[in-house]
Amino acid sequence: MKDKSKLTQAETQVMQALWSLPEDGALSSEIMDRMPEPKPAPTTLLTFLKILKDKGFVSSTKEGKAQRFRAEVSKDGYTRMYMKEVKQTFFGGSLSSLVSFFAKEEQLNDQEIQEILNIIEKKNS
Repeated sequence: MKDKSKLTQAETQVMQALWSLPEDGALSSEIMDRMPEPKPAPTTLLTFLKILKDKGFVSSTKEGKAQRFRAEVSKDGYTRMYMKEVKQTFFGGSLSSLVSFFAKEEQLNDQEIQEILNIIEKKNS
């Protein structure tokens, strides 16, 4: 059975476009304007929006002959859930292992390391 809490790459692109629009939602044409190239066909976009509705990520309301789509899951909320899963799946739930991995893989410069340390200090004070 497919995990309804995960987004495919294409669904993520649709959500990114929707998240970049006002919170009261947008018509599919407005979402299409925010999609990266190559843009999907309008019917493909509507299919993705229906899938996202079925998964609970999007809601819609009738507006004349069109529908206004609204994100039901915030970008921060999805990111938080996704990163918790990454931390659990790949790092055994250890935040320090996750941070160590990115510190090594991303070859952080001194400024980036200092920014991270500042964030940790603020969190602890």
